[in-house]
Amino acid sequence: MNETTRQQTVSPLSLFERYLSLWVLLCIAAGLTLGTLLPDTFQLLAGFEYGSINFIVAVLIWFMVYPMMVSVDFTSLRRIHERPKGLVITLVVNWLIKPFTMAALGVLFFEFLFADLIDPANASQYIAGMILLGAAPCTAMVFVWSQLTRGDATYTLVQVSLNDVIMIVAFAPIVALLLGVTDISVPWETLLLSVLLYVVIPLVAGSLTRMHLVRTAGPGAQGEARVSRFTSRIKPLSVLGLLATVVLLFGFQGQVILDQPLLIALIAVPLLIQSYGIFAVAYAAAYLWRVPFNVAAPCALIGTSNFFELAVAVAIGLFGLNSGAALVTVVGVLVEVPVMLSLVAFANRTRHWFPAADEKLPV
Repeated sequence: MNETTRQQTVSPLSLFERYLSLWVLLCIAAGLTLGTLLPDTFQLLAGFEYGSINFIVAVLIWFMVYPMMVSVDFTSLRRIHERPKGLVITLVVNWLIKPFTMAALGVLFFEFLFADLIDPANASQYIAGMILLGAAPCTAMVFVWSQLTRGDATYTLVQVSLNDVIMIVAFAPIVALLLGVTDISVPWETLLLSVLLYVVIPLVAGSLTRMHLVRTAGPGAQGEARVSRFTSRIKPLSVLGLLATVVLLFGFQGQVILDQPLLIALIAVPLLIQSYGIFAVAYAAAYLWRVPFNVAAPCALIGTSNFFELAVAVAIGLFGLNSGAALVTVVGVLVEVPVMLSLVAFANRTRHWFPAADEKLPV
């Protein structure tokens, strides 16, 4: 499939998605209100779990993740050789830089700079939440960010597919390593179970669904159009699952947040620094390496964005619904959309810094 056809299969950022941060804010307010008015109900909901897995949240997480996994086409990995520079930047930033800088910022802010402003007992939880966000590169929304910068859709698909393959084997070890470095105990069984539940199973289900859709519609553009229509229909499930999870999380966190109204802002500070800093590293590397803009933009944006659905799920599984780690991952959702839109705008304004795609430079 050529690039033009692939671009047509990617839906633009809808009005609802564009204002996702606003809906998240409204759900935060709803969660705080309901958690205060109906504490017994939220405690009842918290009881529907086995081990560390809450069944209600698990269903909501699957609603979030499954539609994204249908979009991943592993056959695109056959074209992995076509954009080596962009992929090198993506892989280095996502797996060798981002998780470690996120952990370092967490330690710096929550154990030192903010030590007098937060409960020391919760500092390790906030650091753990940042680690989970840092170790989960974006899976789905990067398709939207790529389209908004008119990025190479084939390259974007290849980098997402490759990152998903790596995530299956690398996410748990990296999280365990960084949690161990920060002296947070690592429940390996729960961590591996979370990867199985929220990465492997949805990825397999999405891949099988995609294969069925393409097989019944026919190869090439017809198959991709069928996949695009299907994902457009089920996309609301993903957003609704996310928003419902936010309501639950803030319902459980309500009293903590009301007692510390500045907590959300404090958590957002290192997340914002990380997001803009990682983008700067990847974008500068692409500029210095003379990567064409239609590859440079998506390769920088995927490292900046997070697979926050996975981070939320694993935080809940490892530390519980009312944990500081879960709270950090939800704040990550709150700041991500406006941050990414600002970076898309910056990238589009600086397009002229990079070679054009038709210059045929080696990439």
